[in-house]
Amino acid sequence: MTPSTGEGLVTSRSVKIFGAFGAIALVAVAAPASVSFAATEGLPAAAPATAVRAGQVSAGGVPAAPRVPPELAPPAGHVVNAVLKARGVQIYGCTAGAWTLIEPAATLTGMRLQPQKKVTALHYRGPSWQSDQDGSLVEGDGASAVRAPSTHPDSIPQLRITAKSTRGDGVFGAVTYIQRLDTVGGIAPAGSCSGSATTAVPYRAVYRFFVARK
Repeated sequence: MTPSTGEGLVTSRSVKIFGAFGAIALVAVAAPASVSFAATEGLPAAAPATAVRAGQVSAGGVPAAPRVPPELAPPAGHVVNAVLKARGVQIYGCTAGAWTLIEPAATLTGMRLQPQKKVTALHYRGPSWQSDQDGSLVEGDGASAVRAPSTHPDSIPQLRITAKSTRGDGVFGAVTYIQRLDTVGGIAPAGSCSGSATTAVPYRAVYRFFVARK
C-alpha cells in the first residue's frame, strides 16, 4: 500500500491516472491536515529537538516512527530515504467468477529525508511508484513480497517489496526496498462476480522507500 506537515504539503489533489500509468480510475484524494509518517534510520544527525511529536510531523519535517512488523524489515545496510502517505483505490476485475486484483491507483504525498524535501508521486500497476516532480520511478517485485497482517480490520496486508528496477536520478532512482504500512481498506469485495465487471475499493497506506547505506 500513503502526508502533510500540517499546512506545508499539498492539502488536496485530484489526479487522473491512466494511459501510461495503466490505471483505470479517477483518483480524487485529499491529504489530511495532520498525518503520521513512518520514519526511520538514516535521519540527519542534527534533527531539531522538537522534531517528533506524537503521531505528527514537526515543522522541521522529521517523521515519527511507526510500529513495523519485524518480518518486514529490509536487510541490514538499507536506510529509509522517503516516507509518503497514499490515498487511492485498489482496482479489482472479475476473473472466472472471482474478484482479482488488477492494479492500484493512488496519489502520494510526503517527505524525502536526505536531503529533506517535500515530494509527491503516483502509484500504479507494476507495482510502480513514480515521482510527478522529477520523473524517477521504481518498480517492485510484487510476486516475492513479504506480507504481514494489517493492524486495521478488513484491510489489505502490510508488505515489504524488493525493487526490481529503477529509473532516473530523483527520489526513487536508488530505491532498494519498499514497505507498505498502516494499511486501511482496499480488500476485494466479498462474494462472487460475473462477466467482466470491475470495481475500485478505497484504501490508504504509508509507504517507506529504502536505499543502500552509503
